[in-house]
This record gives sequence, structure tokens and C-alpha cells, in this order.
Amino acid sequence: MAKKAFVHSVETCGALDGPGLRYVLFLCGCPFRCIFCHNPDTWSLQGATERTTDEVFSDIVKYENFFKLSGGGATLSGGEPLLQSEFAAELFAKLKACGIGTALDTCGYVDITDSVKECLRLTDLVMLDIKHLDRVKHFEITGKPCDKVLRFLNYTCESGNKVRIRIVVVPSLTDSPVYFNALAKYLTHYKSSIELVELLPYHDMGKAKWHALGLEYKLENTPSPSEDSLAGAEKIFEQYGFKTLRTKR
Repeated sequence: MAKKAFVHSVETCGALDGPGLRYVLFLCGCPFRCIFCHNPDTWSLQGATERTTDEVFSDIVKYENFFKLSGGGATLSGGEPLLQSEFAAELFAKLKACGIGTALDTCGYVDITDSVKECLRLTDLVMLDIKHLDRVKHFEITGKPCDKVLRFLNYTCESGNKVRIRIVVVPSLTDSPVYFNALAKYLTHYKSSIELVELLPYHDMGKAKWHALGLEYKLENTPSPSEDSLAGAEKIFEQYGFKTLRTKR
């Protein structure tokens, strides 16, 4: 019997969540409560739609020609997709069997179970969000410590996965040369696995969702990072030998 998952939404021609044109499946449920999250409506299962791997696979293959022309594929995002790792592994197995590329957008705060291992084995690209290296700051941002995330990073790199590190650049939280240097130095241990470091400038476009859900948006008056700050971050990571990508969201 096909595995089922709780699905929030689908983006059929995504260009921000991996290479080429992507079919992005957003799953519900997340262990984090990031204060800059732009999809707080994916945190819980409320309003989710149950779909099987067969149903999702049948929808994805409709876009197979677009993937081939653009070098794209399917991306599982969320929420945290590895909270539904049995579904993710089964879906990725189906996609790999017909030559469709797979990517995983994850916060890495998961236990390394057998189904997580199987999912990673079938993943062409792991996009791992590093919220903060400092345990206290990470808790301030997400409500959880960072230990499990760093163990996940170590496991994925030791397993031979190709990894893209994603960093949300937030003034007063992650936006400083001192922090960028510390993170770049830490990541050099995994340089052979990291294909690039992706900088995501903070924005408040998710604020309306917070208000609609009756949630307090703590970054109400926080500006987006400056052009100079982003250029400085790029320069620091490049000095450590990393390729960088700045993504507008």
C-alpha cells in the first residue's frame, strides 16, 4: 500500500528550491518555530490534504519534459519533509526509477532513522538550512538547540550527499562578519560535500500569515539586510573557498 503524507501545497514551476524548474511539494509539520518563518501555516497539520505517493508521483511526471529541458526535478519542502520520511523515501524511489532528479529542503532537526537514511540515499541534493551555529542563538530563533542539525550535517556529508547550505541573513541575528567568518570556518570541514552556500536575505512577506494566525511577529521592525552586508557575506564565504548564490524570495 502506498505511503501517505500530509500535504500543504504544491508549486509546479518553482525556480528557487534547487536547480532548474522544480515541482515543489510542501509538506505539513515542523519541529521549529523560526521567528522569521514565511510559511507558519505549514507548522501544524491543520488544513492539510492527505495524498499518497502514487497520487503525487502521477502529478509530478506530467512535468517531466520541463525537468529534462531545465535540469530540474522534484523538491520536498515544508514544514519539515523528513518528519514524513517513509513517504519521502517511497516517493523518491519512484522518481529515481524514472530518472527525475530529487532534492530535499530540510532544517535537519530529525533523528537519523532507517527511513531518513533511505530518503537521503535517494536524494540528489540536500538543501540544509543552518539557522545559527550558536546553541543559545539557535534556540532564540527556532525554539530548539542546534546539536541535532549539526549531527545531520555531519551524517549527510559523510554519506556522500551533495549539500547546499542555506542561510537566512537577518539583521541583528545572523548578519555580521564575525558570524559569517565563524560559520564559513566551521563549514570548511565539509567543503568537499558543499556545492554552494546560498544566502537568503530576510524579508517580512510572511508577516501577514502570522497576523492571520493570531501569532506575534517578533521581527516587526526588522529591515532587510543591506546590499553592502550581503556583498560582504559573499566575499567572506568565497575567501574560504565556497561558491555562493544570493536568492531573492
